[in-house]
Amino acid sequence: MIILNLKKLNSYFSRSHHFFYSAIFKSLFILLFLFQNYGYSQNIFQSKPFRIYVGFVPGGFTDFAARIVSTSLAESFGNQVIVDNRPGANGHIAAELTAKSLPDGYTFYMASSGHTTNPILLPKNTLDPVRDFSAISLLADIPNLLVVHPSVPARNLIDFIKLARARPVYLCQATSGVGSPGHLIGELLKISAGINFIHVPYKGSGAMMTDLLGGQVDFSFPTTAAALTYISSGRLRALGIASAKRSQAYPDIPTISEAGVPGFSVMGWYGLIGPARIPKDILSTLSLEIVKISKKTDVRAKLLNAGAEPVGNSSDDFLSFIAADYEKWNKVIKIANIKM
Repeated sequence: MIILNLKKLNSYFSRSHHFFYSAIFKSLFILLFLFQNYGYSQNIFQSKPFRIYVGFVPGGFTDFAARIVSTSLAESFGNQVIVDNRPGANGHIAAELTAKSLPDGYTFYMASSGHTTNPILLPKNTLDPVRDFSAISLLADIPNLLVVHPSVPARNLIDFIKLARARPVYLCQATSGVGSPGHLIGELLKISAGINFIHVPYKGSGAMMTDLLGGQVDFSFPTTAAALTYISSGRLRALGIASAKRSQAYPDIPTISEAGVPGFSVMGWYGLIGPARIPKDILSTLSLEIVKISKKTDVRAKLLNAGAEPVGNSSDDFLSFIAADYEKWNKVIKIANIKM
């Protein structure tokens, strides 16, 4: 025989109603929060067009990266995005225009590794790469390769280091100019491996590559995109990739760190940077958007086809990276006594 306890039953239904309405209330609150944030992200950037400064002429990777970002930003926020090419001084002009713009989240520039080396190399540059900017997100990395002409008697990096130590004024490194990424990577290799060689600067990468392929110089640090065709055809030999990890596109090439110089790591990076003091909520929205862009299937395919490695990181992580990159090159440039 079942005896009903009316007090317990009434208490049970009271609790059930409480839990039921509490669950509905919480669900409505979450939906309202998501709706408000969706509206915020869609409507926050509507008062004027975005502007992305590019410190180089159209056609290069910096311009290419800026246009990938501009297309996706326009789609995400329903706003016009202007890519504004301002070439000169290795990107310094674009950086200066960005630093002087309003920190409202509408103006930035597609920065590259020159962002952390220009303040050291250019005497008239008064910009601080950390203090005077807001780091938004690191979009991509184009690795540099240590390649040698086939006539160089070095099949791997250990052979190369032994040769450089045995004959310190024998090997000649070709670069696209004093203070160029290839030049700085070469100087870092000298310091890290305890070797020496002759630096031969050219006026641009075209002349440099011509003489390297002809055997007038021994080795260089071109990007993966510039060197792959010649490696595949046997006209150049790859000894190592300068980045910390192997390339997704060329996984058979070891890193320089793996091949014989532990800890060696250089990124040929490209990222979006704005003026200092962008409000944190706006900065976070922009950073998350670049991370989303870097994960899009079509964007990843475009970057990989161009020889780049998609990255996409938080504003804080990008800022830490910039500070570390600046500190590293500041030491290298001072030790090597590089002047421009």
